[in-house]
Amino acid sequence: MRIGLLTSGGDCPGLNAVIRAAVLHGEKSFADEFVGFRGGWRGLIEADYFPLSRHDVRGISRNGGTILGTSRTHPYNHPQGGPENIIATMKAHDVDAVIAIGGEGTLAGAKRLADDGVPVVGVPKTIDNDLKATDYTFGFDTAISIATDAMDRLRTTGESHHRAMVAEVMGRHVGWIALHSGMAAGAHAILIPEQRVSMDQICEWTEQVHSRGRSPLIVVAEGFIPEGAEEALAGKGVEDSGRPRLGGIGEWVTAQLEERTGIETRNTTLGHIQRGGNPTGYDRVLATRFGMRAMDLVHEGAWGHMASLRGTEILKVNLEEALDGLKEVPLSRYEEAKILFGR
Repeated sequence: MRIGLLTSGGDCPGLNAVIRAAVLHGEKSFADEFVGFRGGWRGLIEADYFPLSRHDVRGISRNGGTILGTSRTHPYNHPQGGPENIIATMKAHDVDAVIAIGGEGTLAGAKRLADDGVPVVGVPKTIDNDLKATDYTFGFDTAISIATDAMDRLRTTGESHHRAMVAEVMGRHVGWIALHSGMAAGAHAILIPEQRVSMDQICEWTEQVHSRGRSPLIVVAEGFIPEGAEEALAGKGVEDSGRPRLGGIGEWVTAQLEERTGIETRNTTLGHIQRGGNPTGYDRVLATRFGMRAMDLVHEGAWGHMASLRGTEILKVNLEEALDGLKEVPLSRYEEAKILFGR
């Protein structure tokens, strides 16, 4: 078979490990050939591709980003998109199947294409870890490690100046990064999109810590909505996709804390730092296993399915199951972390 690979949506550490694993497994186990489509769905639609061999993927699993490039092109919104045109492009260039590596939007496009007859399987990718039907996605562990390291550094400067420190992390709709990195760093408050918290409560936690001579650390996800507010803070305009560009909640919380408590407070927004750099060992292994399983799915003809982590096993699941809403932080997990707030 001649198989095309594409990476779509936001980048994250581990994408190259998926590509490498798929190519090596395909060549060694099935004698497959590979091409890489540039810029996500755009590359598939416009037949913008290059050959991928063992030599091309050698040593890339340790590198962040993606050698294929990525974009947020939608397979149905492009002028040359749609299943008929994509199938025609694949036939014209002898591509038998496609492995689409991406998050909710990418996999929703893959599911729709599979329903319309395009031979495509998916690999789940989201740094926010918000996809259902898989316990974890690669990139998440790396983001946690980066955020935790940054917070450890904030703690030392905060303690030196007896300041409160606010760290804003990624998390548009779910707070997994904030929860895990905050717990790892020993945060005194964690603010996530799933739970509304009043500024009075945040100030109380901060004052409790500060009164004991400690430097309070508050971790806030970019999509956190304070109690009494209507929506997440989005003062950064809009993205190309039309979504509001979130950001600024950390600055807002910082200003509120200083005004209400009189405690000197500083804010740091980690932003795209969380996406960049080399993947952790865990993410390299998970991404490699996903890439290998995706190749098996191709040879099973399991169109419209994706690789999934359940416990320690990599299984096949229907994309419909993965797209059935977002995987939010359950209240029990937040209450567990909340025991340590303000302590």
